[in-house]
Amino acid sequence: MTITRDERSARTGYAVNQLDRAANFRDDEARLASWRAAPNARTVVLAGDTVILKGSNDQMDPLFSLSEAAALGQAEENVFLGLNGDSPVFGAAISADHIDILKTRSDLIVSDARSLASEGLLPPDTLGPLAEAKALLHWHRRHRFCAACGAPTHTANAGWKRICSACESEHFPRTDPVVIMMAVKGDKCVLGRQARFNPGMYSCLAGFVEPGETIEDAVRREIYEEAGIRIGRVRYLASQPWPFPASLMIGAIAEALDEALNVDTQELEDARWFSRDEVRSMLDVRHSGGLIAPKPFAIAHAIMRAWAVEGESL
Repeated sequence: MTITRDERSARTGYAVNQLDRAANFRDDEARLASWRAAPNARTVVLAGDTVILKGSNDQMDPLFSLSEAAALGQAEENVFLGLNGDSPVFGAAISADHIDILKTRSDLIVSDARSLASEGLLPPDTLGPLAEAKALLHWHRRHRFCAACGAPTHTANAGWKRICSACESEHFPRTDPVVIMMAVKGDKCVLGRQARFNPGMYSCLAGFVEPGETIEDAVRREIYEEAGIRIGRVRYLASQPWPFPASLMIGAIAEALDEALNVDTQELEDARWFSRDEVRSMLDVRHSGGLIAPKPFAIAHAIMRAWAVEGESL
């Protein structure tokens, strides 16, 4: 299946996923069994949160035949991701204890999902299924027991549900919404940096949406908490699946009602106003002070570019 999209979201890492998720077949055990037995069935393999790939640094392939995957280690979990045309695609989790052994093999690459995206090591339409698998398999690893009664749970619905063996409570994968936004006023915007960022990198502010809160109110709250700026209008720009471990980044620009900064130094190392020209120079890696933007795979880069280069406004 080939899909062409012109949304800004599709330009971010992990966002392009061509699989037909075929959710209506997740409870069809006979069909799933036939797909697992199909010679064209493929699976991505993770050991803990680490991605295993075939090939070399010049040519990587995250899709293994099911027999190839079985040779890497006993699967702790198997999930159905979807159909790539008529080829079924699965996700398999093996023990993280296998990583050191797999690293010694010349025919394998052991990497993390963030590097695969930030360094452009895989095509965009391959990163999407990897993100799907990583988020789903991480959820299984963290939900072995029922939150209602504490009894063990088991997999159902082709890996898209867990059921308690005692009280029969049903548990479903979760996605945590995160707002990521840039406050703008006229020809200026606010960017901040955390101590863990690469040297010289400034980015959009971000934070989790809290229970009972709209996206707009989360944007207003987070900017005020981190930078002390009151916010008026909020406009959605794009979103990005973020499998660390399972978030959805919701990108926006926001109307700053004042300019005085009051930076929360527990959250940020620094925050300040930037001109539109300065942001352009950061995006193009030509800032006179050596400041840089996040890499293009990140939604923060897309938000900064949308405002500074593409002319998006409120």
